Amino acid sequence: MGTVIIPKDYHSCLSRYETQEAIGAIKNLMQKKLCMALKLKRVTAPLFVDPAMGLNDDLNGVERPVNFDIPDAGTTAQVVHSLAKWKRMALYHYDFHVGKGLLTDMNAIRRDEELDNLHSIYVDQWDWEKIITREDRTLDYLKNTVQRIVGTICNALDEIKYQYEDLNTELCRDVAFITSQELEDLYPSLTPKEREQAYTKEHKTVCIMQIGDVLASGEKHDGRAPDYDDWKLNCDILFWHEPLQCALEISSMGIRVDEKSLDEQLKKAGCDERRNLPFHKMLLNGELPLTIGGGIGQSRICMLFLGKVHVGEVQASIWDEETLTACKKAGIEIL
Repeated sequence: MGTVIIPKDYHSCLSRYETQEAIGAIKNLMQKKLCMALKLKRVTAPLFVDPAMGLNDDLNGVERPVNFDIPDAGTTAQVVHSLAKWKRMALYHYDFHVGKGLLTDMNAIRRDEELDNLHSIYVDQWDWEKIITREDRTLDYLKNTVQRIVGTICNALDEIKYQYEDLNTELCRDVAFITSQELEDLYPSLTPKEREQAYTKEHKTVCIMQIGDVLASGEKHDGRAPDYDDWKLNCDILFWHEPLQCALEISSMGIRVDEKSLDEQLKKAGCDERRNLPFHKMLLNGELPLTIGGGIGQSRICMLFLGKVHVGEVQASIWDEETLTACKKAGIEIL
């Protein structure tokens, strides 16, 4: 269980009903703006997948998915951690073309998440994926996409603030790009999370690139599954969240593995057994489209826009008694 942070003199700008209304407005607005900015079409996505297909997101490789049996189908299913791999298969089956992509509402259960102000076992995000060419597999293309997403977020905030005049959230449109190795070189004595805090506090809107591989220190900046992002071409987008005085990760995204990078990363991660799964076989055989994609946290965006200090203020989940008691005492309204 994580520690709940209660900022001094915190008071929500919006009532509980206004908050619920604003959440709906934010979600509708963001979906429309993301589709326009990235040329995406909304599709319907699964809440659970067949584990034999290899389509679930393995996150850091230690988190346990929620499994359940389906007696009438004679099989078992696995609640998704995210749709990182499912989306790429969907683009293949739905016959999307270069420059076009899909957007979906992703709902997941991450039962092993450590609960705190920013983390819940319930995860909701806009998952998106878009087909690109081999020539697009560059850091410049990644950066351009990040700037489009940040612009979309800032534009959506402006419209929400027009509707709710009491909101005072300010976001910086200028993105500070840095690789995880450059970040380690800059703050060698800090932990990866402390580096993110220090750099985001200074620059406000940050994109940390090249996550997943081992750094010069022998440590990783953060865990990343070997079979969706290319570790040389991925990133996290973070905003400085003033009410909590912390870096708030809004998106994990990247240009996806091709045959070569998947082969290399499966070896590095010691995950060679995945080569026999249907998704991985198709990818290694060059049958799936080259893509870029990611997830953008819906509850995180709502926290950011509405100046909330606990994710439970913008989503319904389950919390420990200590958290509920501390929040009630501080006037933080958990849904």
